[in-house]
Amino acid sequence: MKKKRVLFVCIGNSCRSQMAEWFAKSYGADVMDPASAGMAPAAIVAEETKQTMLEKGIRMVDPFPKGIVEFDPAAVDLIVNISGSGMPRAYRGIETVVWPVEDPIGKKEAVYIKVRDQLETLVMRLILDLRRTASR
Repeated sequence: MKKKRVLFVCIGNSCRSQMAEWFAKSYGADVMDPASAGMAPAAIVAEETKQTMLEKGIRMVDPFPKGIVEFDPAAVDLIVNISGSGMPRAYRGIETVVWPVEDPIGKKEAVYIKVRDQLETLVMRLILDLRRTASR
């Protein structure tokens, strides 16, 4: 079975897309090859991102923000757009799903936890869908 190359995209690649990528790596490595990127990458991955993921038992080892332009559109099978904005023209022909998830940057810890839990559920649904599709 060929794994889906999934790119999770948010604004800064400092929180939401990083969380989604790490959940996907932890739970769905059998069906996808995940990566994450930002429309305008931040300088660092937010400390709150790493801390709230650690609470789920996921230790993010050396995460760093990446820009979407670093990814060849031809090397991506599915884009999960969490950015709240449209994709750059080069990526518009790729299958895309949109997840409306709040940006927690600069907000209280409770928002990070809510976002983390929401993303965990969405990633698990995606993994289950990919497993169902692969078993047909």
